[in-house]
Amino acid sequence: MALEPLQTQTQITREVRGRVLILTLNRPDRLNAFTLTMAREIIGAIDLADADDNIRAVVFTGAGRGYCAGADLESGGATFDHGDEPAPDDLERIRDVGGLVTLRLFESNKPLIAAINGPAVGIGITMTLPMDIRIASTQARFGFVFARRGIVPEAASTWFLPRVVGISKAAEWCFSGRVFDAQEALDGGLIRSLHEPQELLDAALGLANEIATSTSAVSVALTRHMLWKLLGADHPMAAHELDSRGVAALGKSRDAREGVVSFLEKRPANFVDSPSTDMPAFVPWWNERKFT
Repeated sequence: MALEPLQTQTQITREVRGRVLILTLNRPDRLNAFTLTMAREIIGAIDLADADDNIRAVVFTGAGRGYCAGADLESGGATFDHGDEPAPDDLERIRDVGGLVTLRLFESNKPLIAAINGPAVGIGITMTLPMDIRIASTQARFGFVFARRGIVPEAASTWFLPRVVGISKAAEWCFSGRVFDAQEALDGGLIRSLHEPQELLDAALGLANEIATSTSAVSVALTRHMLWKLLGADHPMAAHELDSRGVAALGKSRDAREGVVSFLEKRPANFVDSPSTDMPAFVPWWNERKFT
């Protein structure tokens, strides 16, 4: 199933502050419950961010008192009924919408930061797993509630979650399906830090602005892909081979020269290379693999 991105916004808002895009889930009357429209708008917003070299990082948050309460259950008991189970050669017909969103986030050239301001349950938390940094309000609540709804985790979260928190913690949270507080999320490694509600967005913007003002956009984009794509490597040689290609490609770039010269001259660097035009020729190397 293809999911056509939407560049107009009815269920999210986009705000640019400096070189940071703030993407806000915007259905506060429904605790920002997830819909097909929201999925399409998120994908469209990331497409736009990747195409705009002025944007160096994206911060996600929610409007009102919630981040995202999960899938919108307005259709009742048939919410998750998508018809007959597809044959193995027909999975494209019924691909999980949450997974289409998280796979697009996985491919982003820009760092993604989640500022989780309130309840994040179901897809509300699994959508954040391919984001690079998660911080949360002390009022946030979390839940991988799928077993309590009679389904399984979605949004490729059975791949992402164990890599974020480890298999034992992932199993506990998914098997129990219980909702837990922000301190447990911090202790379990799901989030980086806790903040008072009024300080949360500023903390996320501080992280984003440090990236935006101090680093090479191409270096960060390539590093992001290397970190994520190497999570499944079975030997450090895979990282060594990729490191070698990356250093050889970027070592002769304008940004590499500027990074060294600015350090020697004890001044801030002025990086000029852009992910849209200056990524190494071997990117995207991960498309060389076939997935079944």
